[in-house]
Amino acid sequence: MDKINSGDTSWLLASTALVMLMTPALGFFYGGLVRKKNVLATIMHSFFILALISVQWVLWGYSLAFGPDRGGLIGGLDWIALKGVGQEPSAYAPTVPHLAFMAFQMMFAVITPALITGAFAERKRFKAFVMFTLLWATLVYDPVAHWVWGGGWLGKLGALDFAGGTVVHITSGVSALVAAWVLGRRKGFGAEPIEPHDATMVVLGASLLWFGWFGFNAGSALSSGGLAASAFVVTNTAAAMAALTWLTVSWLHKGAPSVLGAAAGAVAGLVAITPASGYVDVSASIVIGFAAGVCCYFGIQIAKRLNVDDALDVFGVHGVGGTVGALFTGVFATVAVNPAAANGLLYGNPGQLAIQGVAVLATIGYSAVMTFVILKVLDLFVGLRVADEEEVLGLDVSQHREAAYTI
Repeated sequence: MDKINSGDTSWLLASTALVMLMTPALGFFYGGLVRKKNVLATIMHSFFILALISVQWVLWGYSLAFGPDRGGLIGGLDWIALKGVGQEPSAYAPTVPHLAFMAFQMMFAVITPALITGAFAERKRFKAFVMFTLLWATLVYDPVAHWVWGGGWLGKLGALDFAGGTVVHITSGVSALVAAWVLGRRKGFGAEPIEPHDATMVVLGASLLWFGWFGFNAGSALSSGGLAASAFVVTNTAAAMAALTWLTVSWLHKGAPSVLGAAAGAVAGLVAITPASGYVDVSASIVIGFAAGVCCYFGIQIAKRLNVDDALDVFGVHGVGGTVGALFTGVFATVAVNPAAANGLLYGNPGQLAIQGVAVLATIGYSAVMTFVILKVLDLFVGLRVADEEEVLGLDVSQHREAAYTI
């Protein structure tokens, strides 16, 4: 096994901090999109998950996701409470301490359930949210992470997911759609305006997400070499292209260049390039960013026509964007960028696109079914939704007895 490389370790620890920043950044992004009576409760979702899943990951989540394989489906409990996970390198990242790799992956585990919270914003009981997050992380995120990255069946099949198109974005996006459907629409949805209360907060959140995403994608190289640089550049390019595309499409559709649309477009591009970032070149990232801008924009329009109250468009951005990125990875992946990967359709390997399709369908199906079961069980025993009068009052006061604004 290789010795620890100080440069690789420094980059991975810095990337871990960048990805950690993405969760409170998401809180700002989502917080600006809700009404002012719910902003504190919405930011609390992300902040609380940072604490809750950090502990869950250390106690059992990491072991389930990355522990020794059990039948291709789940990791064993060999590393429960980080037993055996120390300062020496691991097979996952042979030039950095095992603890550094664990901490980096922890931040992925943190932000993924936080993404779902945008779908049930402004109407879910805090107690139900806490229990849902813990169960979902254990029963959905950890197994899918093992399937793809921890030695499970999708990884063995050859599925490519550099930084989380399936593991992070499809799981959260599909689960968000299920959650929005199970909880039902907010009071007044479709009958009265439900507008973002602070567009500047949304742009701040999106900008910090963009910044943190360099750790998300370039950090997934697990080293400070050329592959990290390539992932860094294609990440920025796809985000920029998607922002320009979404802005243009929404301008043509709605008649004005939307500030919020530009922010949402950048996030959609970041989502779509995530699975491909370590496998594609810059020209492919432009195509992926363009596709994300178009597909995610119209994905949101379709969801609205179906009258599903995905409050902050989580499925349209993360579910659609993650799917676009995962499939385009099967088209544009090339060993010229990453010799350890595989070529895609464009480089003479159509089978890779089929493998990506299997990964997408398996992730969609498992996430949808498990999320539905978790929500129905919680609704039966705890109750998912706040009372009507609490929803009208706002979750800041009704759930936390605090207010974001006092003037």
